[in-house]
Amino acid sequence: MNNKTSTSQSLATSRLPILPGATIGMVGGGQLGRMFAMAAAKMGYRVGVFCGSSDEPAAHVASFTVCGPLEDHSAIEDFARRCDVITLEFENIPAETIAVCSRHAPTYPDASVLATAQDRLIEKSTLRDAGIPVTPFAAVHNAEEAVHAAGTLGWPIIVKTQRSGYDGKGQHRLADATAAQHVDWQGGGDWVAEAMIGFDREVSVVVARTADGRTETFPVFENGHRNHVLDLTTIPAAITEATEIKARQIAIKVTECLDVVGLLCVEMFVSGEEILVNEVAPRPHNSGHVTMEACATSQFEQHVRAICGLPLGDTRMITPAAAMMNLLGDLWGPQDESPNWQALLDHAGVALHLYGKHAARPGRKMGHITSVGDSISELVTKLEQSRSAAQFS
Repeated sequence: MNNKTSTSQSLATSRLPILPGATIGMVGGGQLGRMFAMAAAKMGYRVGVFCGSSDEPAAHVASFTVCGPLEDHSAIEDFARRCDVITLEFENIPAETIAVCSRHAPTYPDASVLATAQDRLIEKSTLRDAGIPVTPFAAVHNAEEAVHAAGTLGWPIIVKTQRSGYDGKGQHRLADATAAQHVDWQGGGDWVAEAMIGFDREVSVVVARTADGRTETFPVFENGHRNHVLDLTTIPAAITEATEIKARQIAIKVTECLDVVGLLCVEMFVSGEEILVNEVAPRPHNSGHVTMEACATSQFEQHVRAICGLPLGDTRMITPAAAMMNLLGDLWGPQDESPNWQALLDHAGVALHLYGKHAARPGRKMGHITSVGDSISELVTKLEQSRSAAQFS
């Protein structure tokens, strides 16, 4: 665990707990910030949002909004002075921005966490050095180095940009040396090559951690992707009790290793009883949206509790089974015509969550639907039928 002391951490210790009625700052105006702000408001907090435009999803529900680029330190100062604690909805934020925020209020996660999470090579190396099982990897910069790495990792390999990239962006599957010649190695900056893992299922665990080191994990989520974008999350995951316990323990170890305060999602591959960490995200996660209907405490309420130093909430499922399915811009018409919401909602027991985004594009996450019940297979069928019924035609 990182035991360093910083001005921000000292400031945080003196101010905790931060009780309802206080103002929480959220850097980022997307859907994660929106759902966080709604959960915080329900608990009696005011939420200020720093984002690029007053028309971003989180700004629609915020108590106040400060607009500007992340590099605008004057605007960031104005925002931070109005907050009692500050958090983030995405990890690709300049360290200088976090430093400015932390001068005025405890800021979670801090810059050291972001420095690790923003760089896949640093992230994987940090976890490996801490004894956490990760997918085999190697740093590469060109086709020749990728071919050399494949000599150890085995073909095929996945190459990912070392920084940025999500939902399959900045990634290539290379089947052989010829494929390696077709990657724009100069356009992506530095790269990481990873072994292709044969796995039974992909899972994720969301962990909450407070500044004084208390942790709580949600049940293990099982995830299915389509075109590299998360499509479906179900709980409980189809794994043994022993694997469930092991996955939660690994996720806690990752959280402590990185010294995260707030939420961390740990994505993993499961093969039999073996678990390998794929990637981490120090924030609420798309797979965790299923908690909004499935668990006693949602991931967003838990985020509030963690950064404010409150008792962490009960993460147990309140239903035997639950499923979440993403709604992408593909459902909308070519001129942004809305899907058939009436047909979607005609399926009893389907909860609709829209993010307030105006421009629908193929592959863009516009919302999600969830359902709870006794059978995962029945819930998945219901959600598939509901989503299909909504398709613009």
